[in-house]
Amino acid sequence: MSSGDDIDALALAAETEPADVLYNQGLANLEGGRLSEASKKFEAIDRQHPYSEWARKALVMRAFTSYRAGEYEDAENSAKRYLSLYPGSEDAAYAQYIIGLSYWRQIPDVTRDQRAASRAAAAMQEVIDRYPESEYAEDARTKIRMARDQLAGKEMQVGRYYLERREYVAAINRFKNVVDQYSNTRHVEEALARLTEAYYAMGLTQEAQASASVLGQNFPDSPWYHDSYALLQSKGLAPREAGPGSWFASASRAITGA
Repeated sequence: MSSGDDIDALALAAETEPADVLYNQGLANLEGGRLSEASKKFEAIDRQHPYSEWARKALVMRAFTSYRAGEYEDAENSAKRYLSLYPGSEDAAYAQYIIGLSYWRQIPDVTRDQRAASRAAAAMQEVIDRYPESEYAEDARTKIRMARDQLAGKEMQVGRYYLERREYVAAINRFKNVVDQYSNTRHVEEALARLTEAYYAMGLTQEAQASASVLGQNFPDSPWYHDSYALLQSKGLAPREAGPGSWFASASRAITGA
């Protein structure tokens, strides 16, 4: 018999192993830190015993194993496939959570593109919207807050860059976006102070006063407010509330949640 006709004993054994045996082997490999071997076992179940209960369990475990191995794209793909096949199963919330975690782990520092932060927030919001009673909902809320803070931080970084270059209109747009879109993040105080600074530099004193007023109303003890107040006082100005139909009024309501 030629070598090409030789029987691969290991392949034959894998093909004949029951799904529960493969699953337990996968768990053992996972617990032992042998992530690649664990993934192969779970994949074998999915391939050899499709649409079985073991295949369902193996698919979500494969997503988790890929996540643990830092193979985030594979984790996301496995979790999405799980949700497409078993949207109403008991592990659907966990699969959606893995998608969010996979994006979360790819969030870079604030100086780089923040697409992963946006995707993480959206995926975690799906956990909350679709599985509000799941054990993952609370951590999803925490991850959303942190991802949104990262997105706001990126807007602030770009806004400061424009401000330093005296491109005031571009800077104002960024700072206003922080207030409009990320009003519950830690960056709002600085955004309002930077708006005061940018408007003041442009000679738009009424807008500068209104920005400082919103800052003072919502964060009266903030160092950013003290700086903005001092800036206005240097030209004999003071914070002044804008009219009820202005952007500043709506911004203040967004911050307070009114």
